[in-house]
Amino acid sequence: MPCVGDWLNNPLSIVQGFFAQNVPNSDWEKKVTEYFKEKLKENNATNWVPSLNDVPVHYLKPNSLVKFRCMVQDMFDPEFYMGVYETVDPNTNARVLHFGKYRDVAECGPQQEIDLNSSQTVTSERQTLYCVPVPGESAWVKEISLLTLQARVSPSTSYTPSRHKRSYEEDEDMDLHPSKQKEQHMGNSCWAGGDIHGCVEPKRLETEAPAGHHLVSPNCAPPLDLNFPLPGEKGPACLVKVYESWESFKVNDVLEVYGVLSVDPVLSLVNSEERDGSALDPMECMDTAEEQRVHSPPASLVPRIHVILAQKLQHINPLLPACLKEEESKTFVSNFMSELSPVRAELLGFLTHALLGDSLAAEYLILHLISTVYARRDVLPLGKFTVNLSGCPRNSVFTEHVYRIIQQLVPASHRLQMTVENMNRSRFIPHKDYAANRLVTGVLQLASNTSLVVDETQLEQGQLDTTGVHNVTALGNLITWQKVDYDFNYHRMEFPCNINVLVTSEGRSLLPSDCQVHLQPQLIPPNMEEYMSSLLTAVLPSVLNKFRIYLSLLRLLDYSISDEVTKAVEEDFVEMRKNDPESITADDLHKTLLVARFLSLSAGQTTLSRERWLRAKQLEAQRKARLQQHKCVNGNEL
Repeated sequence: MPCVGDWLNNPLSIVQGFFAQNVPNSDWEKKVTEYFKEKLKENNATNWVPSLNDVPVHYLKPNSLVKFRCMVQDMFDPEFYMGVYETVDPNTNARVLHFGKYRDVAECGPQQEIDLNSSQTVTSERQTLYCVPVPGESAWVKEISLLTLQARVSPSTSYTPSRHKRSYEEDEDMDLHPSKQKEQHMGNSCWAGGDIHGCVEPKRLETEAPAGHHLVSPNCAPPLDLNFPLPGEKGPACLVKVYESWESFKVNDVLEVYGVLSVDPVLSLVNSEERDGSALDPMECMDTAEEQRVHSPPASLVPRIHVILAQKLQHINPLLPACLKEEESKTFVSNFMSELSPVRAELLGFLTHALLGDSLAAEYLILHLISTVYARRDVLPLGKFTVNLSGCPRNSVFTEHVYRIIQQLVPASHRLQMTVENMNRSRFIPHKDYAANRLVTGVLQLASNTSLVVDETQLEQGQLDTTGVHNVTALGNLITWQKVDYDFNYHRMEFPCNINVLVTSEGRSLLPSDCQVHLQPQLIPPNMEEYMSSLLTAVLPSVLNKFRIYLSLLRLLDYSISDEVTKAVEEDFVEMRKNDPESITADDLHKTLLVARFLSLSAGQTTLSRERWLRAKQLEAQRKARLQQHKCVNGNEL
């Protein structure tokens, strides 16, 4: 075990050391960053840092070092703070310099006062990001991350709870039954006493360990919406305060941040005073009450993290090294690539069983799962490969279990049931709420590389209202252009994305797709539920982990086509056009090249070979023949 010492339990003491040694120079800030960067490289020290993804907030020590894997849901306006300030003792006139970085509240001793007019005061700027756990993050990602976490935490001793702390799951039950929560709170409330220390405990009790989209507290009406993009999400939302290079971060980026946890009760008290009717003086504050409520929620509900180090994540698969360019990672990649062939064969067999014995559909599903937008040419996203799996039984059990299997293979996913009711009621497109000055999320605010399974098999006749039409249009734009147009009331703003969309349907989907594969079951199990459930239980965890590494790793590999092969493909295309001009178009060529790309990558090859090109043509011919055959049998269904 590395020496965790003060840098982990009390990082502000380390910061204080550098500050005291280097004042009045500004070098201390750079030295702090370098110190923690080096510390986290030692002996897998990152595994010793408690994670907000795995540990409830009330189990963590305030002002300790924590990490958080998250998606940037919104970016608030930059804020000013006292980077350096001076305190003075009125009795002795002794003056002391303090740093304000990594803090929400300025600190001073019992006999000291802050000198606001000091010439030593330095005003600095920081950016606040509103971050949520990665939407649709798979349970296996959380489980493996928790297993690798070596930090041992016990409930924080910063305050004494009057009852046993609850887990996230227990908290969710309390959210579903607010009456239980209210009974507990009423028994503990001591707000009327006016003692500032007596008010910290009830506030913590009423808001701790969030689990769900809305959280209700007796003093808060309406309930605070934590702005999770997907319904039923659990975990904390955080206000992430960034001090350096915040220009490099943008909405929907996936980050891992390391920083100082701030859950100062004073932040909650200020917020509750505003909620309890202490009207804001409009001359002193331009923010509305709603904006104050959203931007300054109780710290025990939405903790603050003051970032020391932050990095964008290429992926969130805990089985892979975070960065594949490092030397150690290259060894991992080369070792895995050497055994790629049997892994692919096993995965193909597994997915063939899941798709009722259809090996062609399983081939295309593998290609879909490793597809990714690798570039954009003008407005055209290159590399997107939306598959429409038609011919699915009109039986939610089959499509639901296909999704569960995908959920076990990819790090983040969501199943969207395309019913008229869902289309009309759901909020797909994020929009700007100017009263609260925040971006209100929608279902399509997802992180890159999320798998979105759209289940069209449950679609029945009905009337789409205006919202429903907008939602279907947004889905179509996401598939075709890999972008979502966020609604800013007076204008729309394009947010590019990289979402793998799989559409399951009976006939041809109403939505656009890059490739339609008609399911041709080779077996019809008497008990679909039992058959599909047994597939996952039959796979060894070690084999499942290989599948997960395989699908995540291949998406990150570079790919190229040599001039020689490019010329051969062009000649092949000309020859095919000569034989039958109607049989193949430029779009068909583009699609076949895309299939060839992912077919090559699925075999671990980063360049296109003649063999893979011929195999791609063969797969496309089989797929088209099947569609034509089904069309002839069923008339105009396709």
